[in-house]
Amino acid sequence: MIDVRAMCAIGQRGQLGLHGRLPWEGNTDPLYVEDVTRFFAVTQGHVLIAGPKTIEAVPDFAYRDRTIAVIRSHEDPRAVLARYPGRRIYVGGGIAVWNVYAPFIQQWDITRLPYDGEADRWFDPAWLVGRGRD
Repeated sequence: MIDVRAMCAIGQRGQLGLHGRLPWEGNTDPLYVEDVTRFFAVTQGHVLIAGPKTIEAVPDFAYRDRTIAVIRSHEDPRAVLARYPGRRIYVGGGIAVWNVYAPFIQQWDITRLPYDGEADRWFDPAWLVGRGRD
């Protein structure tokens, strides 16, 4: 069985994004810094697949200790996941990717941050039961 997981942070009301970025990006409060640090620690040594905008935000150092690949929402998820037999795969966003990969994600690791501001992208609870949007 393929080990497929997702890890993300959301705001108090499920906020995920704002203008193509994390709404809290650049916030130096220790809670936000700890969340990013934890993401890179947990995904270390594993595979991270995500849409192009998400991968674009991955810092250079992260390429040294994990396999990182850009995926597109139109790709067959079974074929993509089959590229990494025996590996733990983390599916990063964005929303179009999670809409396609939700049925394959066995574990969601979600951190709720104290952000309660503006957003234009929201976490969809349907992903938790393996349903993406058609």
